[in-house]
Amino acid sequence: MSDARPFWEEKSLDDMSDAEWESLCDGCGRCCLHKLEDEDTGEVHYTDVSCKLLDTQTCRCKHYEARFSYVPDCLQARPLDADKLNWLPPSCAYVKISKGERLSNWHPLISGDPASVHAAGIGVGGRCISETQVPVNEWPHHLIKWTD
Repeated sequence: MSDARPFWEEKSLDDMSDAEWESLCDGCGRCCLHKLEDEDTGEVHYTDVSCKLLDTQTCRCKHYEARFSYVPDCLQARPLDADKLNWLPPSCAYVKISKGERLSNWHPLISGDPASVHAAGIGVGGRCISETQVPVNEWPHHLIKWTD
């Protein structure tokens, strides 16, 4: 039996390989939801309106490798900085690791099951609507609060 710690406990986010970095994504789809920032307080509010590229059932980007060609302002999380952290959900592995926290038990790297994120109610599949179906001026009517 090995006592080796998993890579996410041994390495900083900056030191991870591309494959390690990508494996931290739990596939919840929350980062693909549009957020609205309160101009007065700077507080970020989530909507249930997703990027047009998100498959709203599977929580997977329809064009992940070429997403910046379709959505130039798609959040490029790597390298991660304080501004980007504000736009990621608290449940996100990148956020947790950057804060020195442990991954949640439902995270696929912990559970061994890619469906565990959805079974835990973290994934947005079936609970969001594409931006192609909601005019921008209606987004404030789609504010939500997700539980972690």
